[in-house]
Amino acid sequence: MIALRVLLLLVLGPPLLVGIYRFVPPPITILMIERLIQGRGLDHRWVAIDRIAPAMTRAVVASEDANFCNHNGFDLHAIDAAFKHNEARPGKVRGGSTISQQTAKNVFLWPERSWLRKGAEAYFTVLIEAVWGKRRIMEVYLNTVEMGPGVYGVEAASERYFGVTARNMSPAQASRLAAILPDPLKWKVEHPGPYVQRRSGKIDARSDTVARGGLAACVFRKSVIGGLLAGLFNEATSGGDKSASTTKIRAPAPEKSDEFLDPTPSYVVTVPARPAASAEPSVPPPSAVPTPAPAAPSPAAEPPR
Repeated sequence: MIALRVLLLLVLGPPLLVGIYRFVPPPITILMIERLIQGRGLDHRWVAIDRIAPAMTRAVVASEDANFCNHNGFDLHAIDAAFKHNEARPGKVRGGSTISQQTAKNVFLWPERSWLRKGAEAYFTVLIEAVWGKRRIMEVYLNTVEMGPGVYGVEAASERYFGVTARNMSPAQASRLAAILPDPLKWKVEHPGPYVQRRSGKIDARSDTVARGGLAACVFRKSVIGGLLAGLFNEATSGGDKSASTTKIRAPAPEKSDEFLDPTPSYVVTVPARPAASAEPSVPPPSAVPTPAPAAPSPAAEPPR
């Protein structure tokens, strides 16, 4: 009887959770809990994708997954390129995960690399591609991705590093955030080193290619039914204020005011963070997308995760 219940949980649990998160913001992730235990603090604020500057979406497509709108969760060309690179240079492992795969890992799974996790990641990737769609995947990704020690999501990162909301970020600021995504615990948004500066400039240029080629168009197309249901949920959870963020959890940043810039009501948990050491690589990883050109860029190659 117990074995049957466990089997039912394993079979029905993931689809049910994916269905809930189609409309409800994920409140916390395993990675957030792990980092919190490590003493890095927790700063997480949820905003709807309509309140995130389009430049941020273009920047992550340019840096992380150039074929985001064209694949069904898996970029076979990027996986093949990563496999060949890792065979030739085993000391510098390159990943081939798409934004969909990264979202599945960030929200539902643990960060350590293993075949078990990769199998579960593939399963959740298929589910979110089928149930969420590209726009929701990008929205969840931009709200849960790690962007520094204890900082999760573009709203928390934008306010922490630039003092503006995610809606008011400039293209250069969006590129700076996207530049650190492969290793947010080592690479710095504030006072970046030469490598992050160069990478930010390349992403900024490639974002223009993404815009001209419509490589992020799937994110900007709205689902009428999904938008209506999500809007009703946000209205219910924010007491009628549609502009209010659904979830805001933060740790105080050094030399920053403890007052949150958005005056709308929020649930705030303050957790002190310990300072962490940082370093930048001396040799940058291969570019994620090709240089700007009229034609669509080749598949993205992801640095190690």
